[in-house]
Amino acid sequence: MTERHISETQPLRKSLLRLCALVEENARRCVLAIRTRDREGAQRVIDADHEIDALEIAIEEHCEEMLQRNTLPAEDVRLVIGFLRINADLERVGDLSTNIARGVLAIGQYEQLVLPAEIVELAEGTLTMLTKSLDAFMHMDTEGARTVCQMDGEVDDMYRSMIGVVRDRIMAEPAMTERLLHVLSLARAMERIADYATNISENVVYMNEGRIVRHGRMHSHGAEATDS
Repeated sequence: MTERHISETQPLRKSLLRLCALVEENARRCVLAIRTRDREGAQRVIDADHEIDALEIAIEEHCEEMLQRNTLPAEDVRLVIGFLRINADLERVGDLSTNIARGVLAIGQYEQLVLPAEIVELAEGTLTMLTKSLDAFMHMDTEGARTVCQMDGEVDDMYRSMIGVVRDRIMAEPAMTERLLHVLSLARAMERIADYATNISENVVYMNEGRIVRHGRMHSHGAEATDS
C-alpha cells in the first residue's frame, strides 16, 4: 500500500479497530459470564451495547462519505467496502453478545440448573475464532484469515454436539425443558458469532486480494478461481 493510500483510510481504520476492541471485550465477558454464571458481568455486556451501536453508526457514515466522493482509486474503494462489511458484522456480534448476556441472566434464575460442559467448550471455541479473525484484520493477515475460515467447521461440530446434549437432557428431564432451551439459545448465538468471525476473515482476503471468498468458492474480479 502506498503512503497516500494508508493516510486516506487510516482514521477510518482506527475507528474500526476501536470497535473491534469493544466487541471482543464484550465477547470475552460473555464467555466468563457463561463459565461462572456472572450476572454482574452479563449486565455489563448489555450496558456496553449502546457504545458499540453508536460507533458502528459513525463508522458507516464515514464509509459512505468516502465512497460518495467518487474520487477514490480502486484499491481504496475495495478497502472501504471491506471496512463497511466488517463494521456491520461487528455490530451483529455485539448484538449477539447482548443476547447471550440476557440468556445468562435468564438462566441465573435457575440455580439448580447445571450447565453442560460442552457450552463452555463452544463458547471458548467461538471466542478463539473471533479473536483470530480480528487479529487477521488488525494485521491484514490473509493466511491468518484463511485459518479462521477453516476453523468454522469445528465450531459447527461443537454446536451440533451441543444440540444433541440438550436434546438428551430434555428427554431425560422433561421438567427442565424451558431452562434447557435457554442453554440452546446461548449455543445458537455463539454459533452465529463464529459465522460472523468467518465473514470478517473472508473480507480480509477480499481487501488484500480482491477475491470474494464465499460458499466454498473464490472469485477474482468477477472470474471464478480456485485455490491451488
